[in-house]
Amino acid sequence: MQKDYYKILGVPRSSNQDEIKKAYYKLAHQYHPDKKDGNEEKFKEVNEAYQVLSDKDKRAQYDRFGTVFGSGGPNGGGNAGFNGNVNWEDVMGGFGAGGIEDIFEMFGGGFGGFGGGKPQDIKRGHDLELELEVTLESILSEQEKDISITKNVKCERCEGKGAEPGTNVKECFTCRGTGHVQQFRKTVFGTFTQSSVCPECNGEGTKPDVPCNVCHGEGRIKKEEKIRIKIPEGVDNNQIIKVKGKGDAGKRGGSYGDLYVRIFIKPHSVFQRKGDNLYLKETITFSQAVLGDKIDIRTLDGKEVTMKIPSGIESGKVMKISGKGVPHFNGFGRGDLFVQLVINVPQKLSKKQKDILEQLKENGL
Repeated sequence: MQKDYYKILGVPRSSNQDEIKKAYYKLAHQYHPDKKDGNEEKFKEVNEAYQVLSDKDKRAQYDRFGTVFGSGGPNGGGNAGFNGNVNWEDVMGGFGAGGIEDIFEMFGGGFGGFGGGKPQDIKRGHDLELELEVTLESILSEQEKDISITKNVKCERCEGKGAEPGTNVKECFTCRGTGHVQQFRKTVFGTFTQSSVCPECNGEGTKPDVPCNVCHGEGRIKKEEKIRIKIPEGVDNNQIIKVKGKGDAGKRGGSYGDLYVRIFIKPHSVFQRKGDNLYLKETITFSQAVLGDKIDIRTLDGKEVTMKIPSGIESGKVMKISGKGVPHFNGFGRGDLFVQLVINVPQKLSKKQKDILEQLKENGL
């Protein structure tokens, strides 16, 4: 029975090569035998149709005579058939820039069989994170803080090896000490290998003859440890400081993870921080606003600086004192201090004060 290749690919006879190729990619993806719901027979049928319709000369013969002449078929003539020679370059191109790698990801096999990558350091200890609260005043200079944290540390009895002193740690027989085993997988592309963690030693590559009776073969135990943390000047709220090698100890001599310290700065009762600048409000009297004055402003480090108030200043005016803000993190200099002046309007006045104001009012002031 003559096959309708256009119907197999689900395209009209007037389709161009791009439309035929697009239909083929979709169906090859759908029916591939390595997929859970794949269909090998339909996959072969789709490839047979594509081999004919993607070739200009074969398609012309098929459109005219309903068949393709020559030795392309499995029986040496007549029908084009499927001869097992799939145009993989076309198949790969249909899945975007990833090509064959995308195909393997699609089928769930990954791409580890082609050289793989550097095996993950499965023995390395976990990274740890903690929060530390500091005052705004304390970040004006570099500081050190001692903290205590309970974590995995190297077992002193077995020195992190996981074996009782005087006994041996042997290479894992299954993976030959690599921590990984190769899995072979057959597909239409051929046979490929993929690396996975050794189930016998859990990727460690070794096994103790006699596990340590303190750490039970892990090479590490839970213990409280005191750690000194250096906090740079100018550190910001929610900033993270990395302390290398102060995380959990790894299994059986594995390297230590890192410790990440998240800094939180306590809100200040007077100063507000925005970046490296500080802001505060300062109340002045009505007469100071009118006549001008010099006032002392407290800075974050506890010292006072003198600031000149110009006469006739309005309430809410902001004045800047340079270099009295927060130190620049990992840099030089400091931010600025901005002072918002608020005029205090008295609620109660003496008779003499009222008389003076009445006179000023009469004079247009």
